Amino acid sequence: MITHTALQLAGAINNLKNLAVLGLTGSIGKSTIAVIREHPDKFRITLASAHNNSELLFEYAREFGIKHLVLTGSKLPASPPPSGSILHSGEADLIALIKELPLDIVLNAITGSAGLLSSLATIDANIDLALANKESLVLAGHLIKTAMKSSNSRLLPVDSEHSAVFQCLKGHQSSEIGNIILTASGGPFRELPLNQFPHITLEKALKHPTWSMGTKVTIDSATMMNKALEVIEAHWLFDTDYDKIKAVIHPQSVIHSFVEFADGSILAQLSNPTMKLPILYALSFPQHIPSNLVRTSILDLPQLNFFQLEPERYPLYFLGRKCGEAGGLMPTIMNAVNEAAIRLFLDHKIGFNDIYKIIDIACQKEINISSPDIETIINTNITIHNKYLSSFQKYL
Repeated sequence: MITHTALQLAGAINNLKNLAVLGLTGSIGKSTIAVIREHPDKFRITLASAHNNSELLFEYAREFGIKHLVLTGSKLPASPPPSGSILHSGEADLIALIKELPLDIVLNAITGSAGLLSSLATIDANIDLALANKESLVLAGHLIKTAMKSSNSRLLPVDSEHSAVFQCLKGHQSSEIGNIILTASGGPFRELPLNQFPHITLEKALKHPTWSMGTKVTIDSATMMNKALEVIEAHWLFDTDYDKIKAVIHPQSVIHSFVEFADGSILAQLSNPTMKLPILYALSFPQHIPSNLVRTSILDLPQLNFFQLEPERYPLYFLGRKCGEAGGLMPTIMNAVNEAAIRLFLDHKIGFNDIYKIIDIACQKEINISSPDIETIINTNITIHNKYLSSFQKYL
């Protein structure tokens, strides 16, 4: 005899969403873990990947019973995976599993251009894509949008800024949009005198005043390249022209974005700065489900301020926008050189200001191609990255 409790349990299990979390050991992945812990009756991680951090990946696998694990880096694990877990290796295995497993959502939190093929594989497999990998749209927005037209996949933004816009636009048509206004903290050097920029150290650049993120994203936030990438991402996500996408400095990071509608009204989404809420909304879309992960007391909020972005302070933001507007292969070129320049800066081979210098020269020197295919994008990304990584001295 099947009891009512057993039926309830069976129903709860059947209602579980099967998740793949790509980049589980990074900052987005760790915030996702907090969401899963609060809602074990709603979400189950079936597939998880990490680059080289096998120790933490295996720890999460033991806690959540994750069956399929993928390491995409070259470092061998020091210990075997937990009992009940199957360890795979390499990007090819990851993409094959995305296409083979019965997944409901893939949360792509892979850092940088390495996440592109996983995004396309998810869409090709008709699985909802919760996207925290902005480079997928920066490099191949035209390919992503084309793939979406023949797929049942839904594109769900995870970046806090794009999640905010996504929520504000719910129930509205693109024709109603006047402007999208993304907010930026301003990074650690918002008030630093410009004559001190040549003396910026890596340690100072990694001290973000608001968010706790991986090293690459943290440096991008200091240069404001991160916001340029988000402008390009917003262009593709919301089918909005670049001249209708703005950015403002908002040091408190409480308001995550605004949408100004054609009639002049403005909607904003706000909360204490955290990635847990946009992750939760992407996983539970179209619902806002109960949660105690984040609470924002309106009465306890600081004074909220807004400032314009200064070209002298944030030249990479303005350069990045121009590359996005140029389209074609130019965003790939820009992104590849940016990743190379950040690697050089992290290795103490160049200074903070040199990041802009190298990218600016590359964007003037390299040849753009309109509507590149995926092979051209991937090959260019690798070639340009390696070119500027190995011969950076000639561009300074």
